[in-house]
Amino acid sequence: MVKVNLGGCDSFVKDADYKVYVGKALEALDVLNSGSGAGNDFLGWKHLPSETPESLVSECEDVRDCWKAKGVDLVVVIGIGGSYLGARCAIEALSHNFAKQLSGKKDAPEVVFAGNNLSEEYLAELMDLVAERNTATVVISKSGTTTEPAVAFRIVKEHIEKTYKDAAERIVAITDAKKGALKTLATQEGYKTFVVPDNVGGRYSVLTPVGLLPIVLAGFDVRAMLAGAREMEEACSVKSGENPAVKYAAMRNLLYSELGKKVEILVAYNPKLQYLGEWWKQLYGESEGKDQKGIFPASVNFTTDLHSMGQFIQEGERIMFETVVNVEKSNRSVVIGSDPQNLDQLNYLAGQHVEHCNAMAQLGTKLAHIDGGVPQLEVSIENLSAYNLGGLFQFFEYACGISAYVLGINPFNQPGVEAYKKNMFALLEKPGYEEQTKAIKERL
Repeated sequence: MVKVNLGGCDSFVKDADYKVYVGKALEALDVLNSGSGAGNDFLGWKHLPSETPESLVSECEDVRDCWKAKGVDLVVVIGIGGSYLGARCAIEALSHNFAKQLSGKKDAPEVVFAGNNLSEEYLAELMDLVAERNTATVVISKSGTTTEPAVAFRIVKEHIEKTYKDAAERIVAITDAKKGALKTLATQEGYKTFVVPDNVGGRYSVLTPVGLLPIVLAGFDVRAMLAGAREMEEACSVKSGENPAVKYAAMRNLLYSELGKKVEILVAYNPKLQYLGEWWKQLYGESEGKDQKGIFPASVNFTTDLHSMGQFIQEGERIMFETVVNVEKSNRSVVIGSDPQNLDQLNYLAGQHVEHCNAMAQLGTKLAHIDGGVPQLEVSIENLSAYNLGGLFQFFEYACGISAYVLGINPFNQPGVEAYKKNMFALLEKPGYEEQTKAIKERL
């Protein structure tokens, strides 16, 4: 169960003001629950936890078992934005930090990601790895024509086709049900396909095949993830001021609208949650950053970033608040020993768990940042598990829909992301962009 603690905001806001914003959030929740708001044709994510059939999970496991029989030890997942961030977040959060370096038999293939940049060095080095491994690929794209994944897929596909007689069995496409370049190619070549639902946008798609298949291939329990999300689907739909999504949405909008806090920093004290920050930044940035409105989403990993960003957070411009993802219990145990010389002066910690030190660093930082003028919210889970990660996904998605409606924003479109693409296509002299190419060259 995801819990929200707003105590770190008490010294900054008045209770009466918070109650006003709870009222606004509850009104927004009604809009979200009723499906009567802007973007209501993209609400399919709300009931994915309760409506995902067992047959879909079994299909994902069939791909896993098929590739295992072929000896596949490397899966290249190709996609950008919401087509990869959720899967990468889950895999990084649930994996051993040093799985690649540990010797011994691996129970699951290594999952790597491509199609999320246009770096030639990255692709060349990816192909160095692909050339040495038994490879399969999952390509994720509604259209099949998004530049970054399309470039990566063309290169990876060419290698697979040249290297393996069973090439078509090593390629899975997650795409539109009926239309698009990737769907057409998959039909022609006989690729196994999964559908990206029409009513689920990319940044809300982690609990569709977009996220579920890569997570299954990496060896993790998506049934537990869906169960955790199911718990939060129920909790976040309840019309109550204690609804965790309502509490979070209300407070962040109060801090933004009444206190001028324009930047929200998502903080984690476990390095496995780095990509939770990346996933969250797209979810909130793309959902709320419209019409000259929105809270700018940033993320840091403490205590590491206290030695780089800590100074600014403590004493820089007072435009920010923090949302700390608090993991209450460590899954592993390491105790600090005693040293006769005590040159490092750490014997006062002898017998303590390292996680105790981490918890005290977290508490000390909370007090320091509040004293420095930085309000703090806490979003807590018991431990890092597939179950709790599923709960976090559903919680943040629900809270995002509520929060954007409080702002008066459509949470489910992204009109601004097309601007750079049009310029890029014109500069690349893509057919059909001749007039734009001429105009932009004159401008340059």
